[in-house]
Amino acid sequence: MDMDTEKTTRSKGLTIAVDFDGTIVEHKYPSIGKEKPFAIDTLKALAGDGHRLILWTARDGNLLQEAVDFCHKRGLDFYAVNSNHPAGYLFQGRSDKSQKVIADLYIDDHNLGGLPDWGDIYEMVSGIKQERKKKRPWYKRLFK
Repeated sequence: MDMDTEKTTRSKGLTIAVDFDGTIVEHKYPSIGKEKPFAIDTLKALAGDGHRLILWTARDGNLLQEAVDFCHKRGLDFYAVNSNHPAGYLFQGRSDKSQKVIADLYIDDHNLGGLPDWGDIYEMVSGIKQERKKKRPWYKRLFK
């Protein structure tokens, strides 16, 4: 992705880190549980709206690849996996360790109050995007 495309992607949408077990699928770790209703479709819609999705999970190795493949077979591909960059980063010389992912939003079943319905999640994210569009730059807000 070139720098101009990178800047356009950032300005259009949010970076959203999404957990896998208990969020996209029912919690059956180390197996893959049944897909949560509307999870994949909602995430595809969010990606289509210009948001950058990162799969953010404790899975690693073959279990991580199974999760990535599960989503890919359903038409959902992530911008990055357990990283802020598609190529990933090395962690003390090892690429098999997850690093902290920096995102605008985190969708996880361990949120305070639990995981909302995927329709509600879509509405919340769309509302955040609209608020960002309406907000005037800080320097313009100084002068009414």
